[in-house]
Amino acid sequence: MMKNKTLLLTIIGVMTLTMLTNCRDRFQKDTKNTKEAIIINEIETTTKATWDKFKKESEAVIDNTEIEIEKLGKKISEANKDEYGILLKNLDKLKQKNEELKDKLIERSYKFKNNLIEFNESSKELEQKFETEFKQDTRELKTAIKDFFQ
Repeated sequence: MMKNKTLLLTIIGVMTLTMLTNCRDRFQKDTKNTKEAIIINEIETTTKATWDKFKKESEAVIDNTEIEIEKLGKKISEANKDEYGILLKNLDKLKQKNEELKDKLIERSYKFKNNLIEFNESSKELEQKFETEFKQDTRELKTAIKDFFQ
């Protein structure tokens, strides 16, 4: 009888320890998942806010570039006939480059708007890379516009 009680208490003790260990492990796992979710949420919020600001600035740059291209088009009409064809071809290249920038911005906006971007640690870096390349492209376009008649 004493052996049965001892065996029963041992079994109950082992079962209790097993349940407590499982509960602790689940709690730690849930805490870890919650922390990761908070970090990802912060990354998403920051990235989206940065994107909104960048998008507005870029749209303004593209609009201003369109205006500058239109001005160049008016100046081309005053150019002599020998230069007109070459200038018109170069102007078309500028228009095309501006449209490409506009398309890149629209495509990226679509991805943000429809949650097609996966937010994680590398998403900040990818976004910065996109912005850096986009800004470089707009600088090159502005320089080409400025140097158009040179």
